[in-house]
This record gives sequence, structure tokens and C-alpha cells, in this order.
Amino acid sequence: MNTDKLSNRLATVVKYIPSGARIADIGSDHAYLPCYAVKKGIVPFAVAGEVVEGPFNSAKKNVQSEGFSDQISVRKGSGLEVIEVGEVDCITIAGMGGALIANILESGKEKLTEVRRLILQPNISAISIRQWLIDNEWELIDEDILEEDGKIYEILVAERGNPKAPYIHGMDKGLLLGPFLTENPGEIFKKKWLMEKENWERIVTQLEKSSSDGTEAQQKKQELLNKIKMVEGILNGESSERK
Repeated sequence: MNTDKLSNRLATVVKYIPSGARIADIGSDHAYLPCYAVKKGIVPFAVAGEVVEGPFNSAKKNVQSEGFSDQISVRKGSGLEVIEVGEVDCITIAGMGGALIANILESGKEKLTEVRRLILQPNISAISIRQWLIDNEWELIDEDILEEDGKIYEILVAERGNPKAPYIHGMDKGLLLGPFLTENPGEIFKKKWLMEKENWERIVTQLEKSSSDGTEAQQKKQELLNKIKMVEGILNGESSERK
């Protein structure tokens, strides 16, 4: 991966950047994504934010070597503290846990007042992001899923709007599995959730064998059984088309 050729994961994130947007790539690592987006003429300006010294220096070096110092501002800082209100209209955050991404958005949400689009790629726990979006009046407008190097990634795209609009077929199922992804569950989606279901079933079996029959153990078992049922419904072809 370099500034000319992104990983499939990051290339998919870029696919959802509106043409002409001013972006902030939070946790930009080596600034490959903003360099690529500027080089391809997708965006005129980008902020590459990075909190770790090594990647921050690498990002500065890559931006300078590409001759993009006037178009890409590399800044060291945590989360959204690297941007000012109104400076960008699209934010990308990729390659972190969903809970961390949600925390970054929550900690810096005063910076989001003029941001029009969020493109978020959690490595795990996309449900944390979906819940944050609902709680903060962001509407999920699209989702994607892909497999790369043996790992499966989800990409969530959100804009200001009605946060509950996508969840017409059930909030619990939509939060866990993704309201758009369940509409047309492809092979990668099925692979991900089959593995999750098998893992939950192993935990349920362990709980049943355990001597602990307290309330907490019973609640955990019931939560897992509910998740298993939801996943089985999708894997068995339960219709989820929008009416």
C-alpha cells in the first residue's frame, strides 16, 4: 500500500467521499488516504490527523514527497482536536475499534457542527458506532462490508438526518447486523455472522455446563440466544427487504 494504491479497505472508504469535499482523516497513519484522494482529484484539501509520533512523522514525509504540503495539513493530536469548526465537511476514521471511534466522535462532537458526512470503518463493534449515530442525530445512509487479508471489515456512512430511518425492520437487529447490510446479505456478510454465531453457541454451551446459574449468567445466556436467533433469521433467508 502507498499513495498510488490503497488497500481495498481504504479504497472502499475513499469511494464514499463526496467529490470536492474537504476531508479530515483521523488516525491517518502514513497519510496514504488523503494523499491518494488529493492525487486522484477527489478532494482539494485534507487534514491528516495522527496522535502517534512515528506515523505522524511518516505522514509529514509522505505529504512533502508528493508535493501536497499546500493541500494536506498534517497535524499531531488526539481525535478531532486537530480540526477547527467549519474547516472540513467530511471526516474519515478507519482502522480502529468501534467503541474508540464512537468515543472520538463524542469527545469532539462540537467540531461536527458543519460536517456533512462521516465515513467510519471499525475493525470491531460497529454496533457502538450505530448507537452513537442514533444518539447524536446522524442518519446512517449506507454500509459496506469486505474481506481483506483474512479479516472482515464494515464501513458505515452517515449524514445529518433522521437517525431511526434505516431501522424500520427492527432496532436490535439493525444495530447488531446493519440495516443496509441485512437488506442484501452477501457471502462476506454471511461468513462474518456465521462465525460469530458459532462463537456465541460455544459460549452458551460453556454457560450451560458452568455451575453458575446466577442472574448475570442467565442474562448473558439469554442475550446470546437472542443474537443467535437474529443471525439465524438472516442466514436462513428471512426477508428483510424494505416495504
